Amino acid sequence: MEIIKLDPEYPDIDKISYCADIVRKGGLVIFPTDTVYGIGADLFNKVAIDRLRKVKRRPEDKPFSVLVPSREALLAYSRSDSTSLYKVIDAFWPGPLTVVVTSKLEGETIGLRMPDNIIALRLIFESRSVLAAPSANISGESAPVNCQDAVEQFKGLVDIAIDGGETKFKRSSSVVDLTTDKPVMLREGVISIEEVEHIASRKTVLFVCTGNSCRSVMAEYLLRDRLKDRDDIEITSAGTGVFLRFPATDETIAVLKEEGIDASGHFSRPLDRILLKKADLIFVMTARHREQVLTMAPEVSSRVYLLREFCVSKQDVRNGLDIPDPIGKSHEEYKQCLSIIKEAVDKVCDLV
Repeated sequence: MEIIKLDPEYPDIDKISYCADIVRKGGLVIFPTDTVYGIGADLFNKVAIDRLRKVKRRPEDKPFSVLVPSREALLAYSRSDSTSLYKVIDAFWPGPLTVVVTSKLEGETIGLRMPDNIIALRLIFESRSVLAAPSANISGESAPVNCQDAVEQFKGLVDIAIDGGETKFKRSSSVVDLTTDKPVMLREGVISIEEVEHIASRKTVLFVCTGNSCRSVMAEYLLRDRLKDRDDIEITSAGTGVFLRFPATDETIAVLKEEGIDASGHFSRPLDRILLKKADLIFVMTARHREQVLTMAPEVSSRVYLLREFCVSKQDVRNGLDIPDPIGKSHEEYKQCLSIIKEAVDKVCDLV
């Protein structure tokens, strides 16, 4: 068996691509994750999956968990619209949590995980697929936390092994069933059921603007300040036009500071479907933002509101509900924007 040694922090991408090519051709690869070492095979190659089951001595009725390269990849394999599911993966992925969810195949479930390991993630990406990836041990034996222990169990049975040093957690991932109303722990691991339940049960409020540097930041930090004693609510913000992480504008930080609120640690976040699907309430700054949200995730339409709906009278609706973008304008215009948002946020407090 060929063994390739890689730096766990700065791995040679060409060597990972070489291993990924073996996966694409139906081979089996031992590789590190953040929890234990695994054996990877192309999920869609039946010959490879049959071989993996044979070398693992895995019963036919016990499915393999699947490793994906991103949070968004879950959308390709699960038909679940549960906000709890998306809360959990946004909090714990990448990381040591496998979620069992409803599959795209009617009546079936699938176990999915995004590992927090650069070698594993790059191997999945370069394989141009997702990996069926059980732990690299014979069924019933201890899961290995280093390459040597994995190789000793599978000499001559797999094609190649990647030695990326000892794993981070040295313990198997937690496996939680999220197909029912309440999370059910199927295997205790790094993450406890209490941690999962806490995240799954929290209400999520999301504010959306364009750059996530002015309006949505004001709204997020104002509501956080109002509800600072509430541990059952997550308040966040994102932008429809964010491509790079930037801090809030100086004027945003300044007008919030005048309210006794520190937003100097804020960095912009791009809006994505995971954020939208986890949110219980979504507040946008303009009608255009609403259109962008619904284009991205039409299934959240019943949870999207224009923020200014909560601070204007019916007779003022004819003047429009958009909150103008203050970026590049004067300090006074930032203060006017904050005043509008503050009035709306005070009303939002009553909803949550």
